[in-house]
Amino acid sequence: MSKYTTADIRNIALLGTGGAGKTTFVEAMLNKAGCIGRAGKVEDGNTVCDHDELEKVFGGSLDSALVHFDHADAHLNVIDTPGRPDFLGKSLSVLPAVETAVIMLDASVGIDPVVRRAMKVAAERKLPRLILINKIDHATGLDELLANIQEAFGSACRPINLPAGGGASVVDCFNVAEGSSDLGDVADFHTGIVDQIVEVDEALMEQYLESGSVTAEQLQAPFRRALREAHLVPVCFAAGRDDIGVTEFMDVVATLCPNPTEGNPRPFECTVGGETKSIEAEPKPDKPVIAHVFKVASDPYVGKLCVFRVHQGHLGADVQPHVNDGRKAVRIAHVFKLQGKEHAEVPQITAGDIGAVAKVEEIDYDATLHSGEADGLHLRPLPLPKPMYGMAIEGTSKGAENKLGDALRKMTAEDPTLAIERVQATGETVLRGLGEQHLRVKLRMLKDRYGIEVDTRPPKVAYKETITGKAEGHHRHKKQTGGAGQFGEVFLRVEPISGDEEGIVDGLLFSDDTFGGSIPKQFMPAVEKGVRRVMADGAVAGYPLQNIKVSVYDGKHHPVDSKEVAFITAGKKAFVDAIQKARPALLEPFVRMEITVPADMIGDISSDLSGRRGRIQGTDMLPGNQAVVIAEAPLAEVMSYSNQLKSITGGAGSYAMEYSHDEKTPPNIQAEVVAAFKPKDEED
Repeated sequence: MSKYTTADIRNIALLGTGGAGKTTFVEAMLNKAGCIGRAGKVEDGNTVCDHDELEKVFGGSLDSALVHFDHADAHLNVIDTPGRPDFLGKSLSVLPAVETAVIMLDASVGIDPVVRRAMKVAAERKLPRLILINKIDHATGLDELLANIQEAFGSACRPINLPAGGGASVVDCFNVAEGSSDLGDVADFHTGIVDQIVEVDEALMEQYLESGSVTAEQLQAPFRRALREAHLVPVCFAAGRDDIGVTEFMDVVATLCPNPTEGNPRPFECTVGGETKSIEAEPKPDKPVIAHVFKVASDPYVGKLCVFRVHQGHLGADVQPHVNDGRKAVRIAHVFKLQGKEHAEVPQITAGDIGAVAKVEEIDYDATLHSGEADGLHLRPLPLPKPMYGMAIEGTSKGAENKLGDALRKMTAEDPTLAIERVQATGETVLRGLGEQHLRVKLRMLKDRYGIEVDTRPPKVAYKETITGKAEGHHRHKKQTGGAGQFGEVFLRVEPISGDEEGIVDGLLFSDDTFGGSIPKQFMPAVEKGVRRVMADGAVAGYPLQNIKVSVYDGKHHPVDSKEVAFITAGKKAFVDAIQKARPALLEPFVRMEITVPADMIGDISSDLSGRRGRIQGTDMLPGNQAVVIAEAPLAEVMSYSNQLKSITGGAGSYAMEYSHDEKTPPNIQAEVVAAFKPKDEED
């Protein structure tokens, strides 16, 4: 189709299990549509979607990829996404760009945590969902798998076609009401899906009840309505590598999946009069543009590449949009349609379509492009997994810090689940991601793309120091070097406080309780400065202090020798003296964990967490013999939990964790940390 309208477009994303065959299935569709002469293979490194050299090295998708083709009078945009859990952020981040989420399962593997997460997030975003069971030609127990799907995701999951001939073909059970399949009589499944669809249309239901039949044409509109309302989740069967069910799937997308004018609107929000209000974009090309950037990549040939979905209006050289809250419009000279790594320039990207723009530095991931000045216009954030797995990194050569910093900034701008953190408590630069493989890929990218090699090590735990009792401290600083000397004397009290007291700044509540001018007012900021230096550097183990009240109640000064530097030193050492007497304690970060595992492994998980000083908060049973274990545990004990979980569950478990709170470390651990601390020698 040289020209197509918004109503002709179908936007789908393929998500789901790693190794389920998503990239191979895209190859089969491109071949069917005449876009490529022969379908490539992932293992041969010649597929359209896995075009990056790192993807060829690692043997699978590491990033989302966009292709397009025409079929049955429709223009299909298909986004292929990675299936490994460590790259889940790259998969979920494409959901705002599509009307339909296609969740692919490997027929021999079934439902895994990635499938569950994709189904859950797509449902939360009110996206129509379609389940595609792939590799049926090498699978057994498809009837049991279908039953598991319906148990896990509800009776709305109804087959639209069925495997036949031992997985050698598929038969239609939506348009056809007779025949046989590997799962039973086609008539039974036809009745099941028709019963499900007519429930959303009262008039059609009455006709169906009276006459006992409805035509396929009559079912199409209510089919799409049932999709939008999550009253129907169609199930398709296929085997992409062997060209089984590929054309049938393309027919379903082209004729039954919603186009941009029919899909559920994306959740845009803006600020009006200080209040956040929902904005519904209209998919019409003549309206002011609203577009959302769902992917940013660094292309070696075209530079920074931003991939966007136009939700309203159109985007091209004749449009100069604003970016987020920017008051200055940006110039867009060229827009492209993407076919894997290939970029074809087009005059414009119309409403509902997906395209890309290159070399516009003002545009970043999750940016909203719009006409005029909109206050805070944005897409409601996605529930992406938080990067908790950390690795301390350091350049292997001197002078590489700036180069490393620039590269890391570019990489974090491309990946919403990658973060770089400078941990003041440990002095380390920590790269955080979703797992070991995620960071291993990023380190390889640092080397291959930017020519930077780094040393890595497990990050230190970011402990904190505090006190559990009250105490007093004192120090007299006196230094004579011939001529004017230094003199300052400070008496102070310390006590623990809660972190929410009024007036607390960076964990410290400081007060001047002196009287009679024992310490002149001009020197009190110097005393506080000395105290804050200890707060930042630690007093017993080299970690920042928190939740302490310091009251300076007395001191002495000299009319000639008292200087700011003298009271800084006196304040520091008086504070350290008091801390040592106030029963200092070391705090360690605890995380909240949600661990999804097969139900029969709850005991193994609980036992393992107990050995890591974790505490089980509860368990929730899920359909399909799955369970969620909710727990709290010290971060120090679960930094590399992904490896342990894979070992316990054989790869069948997944988890998410986030910072919860700080707790006192056990005495034996505190003693080890304090003993390892070597304070810096300072000159008075």
